[in-house]
Amino acid sequence: MKAVQYRKVGAAPEVVEVPVPEPGPGQVLLKVTAAGLCHSDLAVMSWPEEQFPYPLPLTLGHEGVGTVVALGSGATDVAEGDEVAVYGPWGCGRCRKCAEGKENCCPHAAGLGIMPPGLGSPGALAEYMLVDSSRHLVPLNGLDPVQAAPLTDAGLTPYHAIRTSLPKLVPGATAVVIGVGGLGHLAVQLLRALTSVRVVALDVSAEKLELARAVGAHETVLSDGAAASRVRELTGGTGAEVVLDFVGAEATLAVAAASVATEGDVSVVGIGGGTLQVGFGGGLPFEVSASAPYWGSRRELIDVIDLARAGLVSSHVETFSIEDAPLAYERLHAGEINGRAVVLPHG
Repeated sequence: MKAVQYRKVGAAPEVVEVPVPEPGPGQVLLKVTAAGLCHSDLAVMSWPEEQFPYPLPLTLGHEGVGTVVALGSGATDVAEGDEVAVYGPWGCGRCRKCAEGKENCCPHAAGLGIMPPGLGSPGALAEYMLVDSSRHLVPLNGLDPVQAAPLTDAGLTPYHAIRTSLPKLVPGATAVVIGVGGLGHLAVQLLRALTSVRVVALDVSAEKLELARAVGAHETVLSDGAAASRVRELTGGTGAEVVLDFVGAEATLAVAAASVATEGDVSVVGIGGGTLQVGFGGGLPFEVSASAPYWGSRRELIDVIDLARAGLVSSHVETFSIEDAPLAYERLHAGEINGRAVVLPHG
């Protein structure tokens, strides 16, 4: 089968031929119908050799959906022919967090060598992929696989961040979305679907600000040196109750810190390498809470898929063949993807 692998530190990903995997006990084999590309993949491929934590070669792709084609012995709860989405943050399955469906918060996964698909384990950028347990599969129930693939991370992560801040997302409040890319354009829609707040979207790209308006942002602001002042102006000087930064660079975190209101929330979702100084006199307004969301729970993924099936959330995608996946990564790195890039391994 064809797979997109990162084979050597510092090199570009390659399309290679590898054997079709066979499911072992409890495992499920999927024929991958769609797989999303993420900036996290680019971050992984930028790490120097001395810091690289995963075995190579690594089949990329942590946003995957597919059709069940084979079951290992003891695998239950799914059947051949089922169309499913893959819940990516795999945990031990036995601890308190995993029992709550919060495998993204499992404290034992790293110590046990359990790694997410595409981020240590073989991922979804292949014609077939193994899933370690049927508990990591969520039924699509008729949802278009191309729409569904980005929801497994680009939809789940902002949904988790927004749910955490729901007590502050009350009528009359303002939420700021910094970066209207793969996650940000879904965050705008999720805010509109889940709350009645005013949504202000920031980006450096006019094309992405246009996308933000198209998917429901009330206001769009060019993310420059005047952006925080503009947010303050829009909020009557008080700032935004919730700021979601999907870039996470020094410049955007500075905007987030200058835009958030007293007692507000700042969620640092992007992995741009910036830092946010938290503490008395650190530059944030009093009693601001800061968090760094990591994916979300399995229940939250079910919620996101239900929202999409109801027509309240829609992934803006550009599709690629598996042969063109390396080109898609180049375009993603260059900022040329508007929304989410999705690879169709059999399309």
